[in-house]
Amino acid sequence: MKKMLPWLITILLAITLIVVAVVLLTPQLLGKDNSNPNTAAQAIEVQKLSADELVEMTSEITDIKTNLADQDYIVLMNFAFQLNDKKSKEEFDKIKEFKIKPIIIKTLADTKPDELRGSGGKDQLSAKLINLINKTLTEGKLTQIEITNYILTSL
Repeated sequence: MKKMLPWLITILLAITLIVVAVVLLTPQLLGKDNSNPNTAAQAIEVQKLSADELVEMTSEITDIKTNLADQDYIVLMNFAFQLNDKKSKEEFDKIKEFKIKPIIIKTLADTKPDELRGSGGKDQLSAKLINLINKTLTEGKLTQIEITNYILTSL
């Protein structure tokens, strides 16, 4: 038994070191985790623009009515989307009805009413939408989303 003790300690030490290495290196090998929507949304800097430039680079989607994750609640929302340049706004306007609206509706369908209450909830929804919509845009980036109208009611 005394001869096996050093071998057992060595094997346990080796297994422990392998487990620690795997735990530490897994996030780096798999890439960044975008589970926090605020981190990716904060990476986009918002430029100071004049009113005319804002109008040229802002698109609106109005009258989105859908149920939330709790089927007893319905929401009516309007959004203003600020893009980084005119070309990206033109692309956004072309696809907003059949690409962007479904993304918004699916996101709202997975959202609980409590998650939308308060400015923090609306900011989280905006950050999540920015991340999802930027994946569909081929030219330019969506830099900001403003909720211009919001009504939450129970059925």
